[in-house]
Amino acid sequence: MKTVIFAAIAAAAVSAPAFAQDAAPFTGPRAGVTMGYDKFAGRDGFAYGVSAGYDIAVTPGVTFGPEVSFSDTTTDLGAGAEVSRDLAASVRLGYTLTPQILAFGKVGYANTRIDVGSGGASFEGVRYGGGLEYAVTPRTYVSAEYQRSEYEANIGGRDAAVVGVGFRF
Repeated sequence: MKTVIFAAIAAAAVSAPAFAQDAAPFTGPRAGVTMGYDKFAGRDGFAYGVSAGYDIAVTPGVTFGPEVSFSDTTTDLGAGAEVSRDLAASVRLGYTLTPQILAFGKVGYANTRIDVGSGGASFEGVRYGGGLEYAVTPRTYVSAEYQRSEYEANIGGRDAAVVGVGFRF
């Protein structure tokens, strides 16, 4: 019986560090910058922003965690209207394809402001998307993702294709 208990403890001690090592590039707190193509109501622009998140290893190869982002864009809607700041809060589910590549999908809340003259309005909606993250080192990564936002009040949707660079802490 002692041999079985010892073997179980030894297996847990050996597998836990191996599991942590396999998941290390894609777990823990992260922060980065993004930039890329933005299309809102048929108008093109350049999006740029920051994001932060925290990824937790759920099972070997699978991560899950929250993400928040703040961005702006150069998209001009014409007639004095322009798309302004964008806030989002999402959850992200990822799967490790290789030790350096994570494929992920996300879904969450988006809030975008449209400025018109000296006023404006904020619109809420759902954001979803997915992408790939490549671990350059255990602490740095580059990413590419597609984001789609669907807004209330039938104002249409928004598409963005962004690339990013970030750091894990």
